[in-house]
Amino acid sequence: MSGYTVLYDPDGLLGAELPLDRAPHLALVKEVLSWEDMANVARDDCLQIALQLTAHGRAVADDVRQLSRDRALPGEARELAEVVLREADRRLSSPRVGTVHCVQQRARMVRALYERLDRLNTVRDASTST
Repeated sequence: MSGYTVLYDPDGLLGAELPLDRAPHLALVKEVLSWEDMANVARDDCLQIALQLTAHGRAVADDVRQLSRDRALPGEARELAEVVLREADRRLSSPRVGTVHCVQQRARMVRALYERLDRLNTVRDASTST
């Protein structure tokens, strides 16, 4: 008998119900972006932080993607979201190389995704209140 249960969730609906843990990830983004270009951070630490930021960035991108499908949003809001999502897909799929530059690039992407998510929520709220 197996000690675990495999969940079948091809549409990703289980994760969609959980809110993002925004504050600690944005604190990490802020910290990482404050590092000097030649910060003395161990390669393994950079790899671990890059992994964490990549996973969180993908989760935020999923939220942006889902919100950008709302047809009530103006076309330009959806188009800007698509631009950010294409860039996120490109950057977050690049190999993690264990450098400060790599970690900072992912941190910038997480920040940009949150900015787009907030903007989409603002536009959506404004369009539904009228």
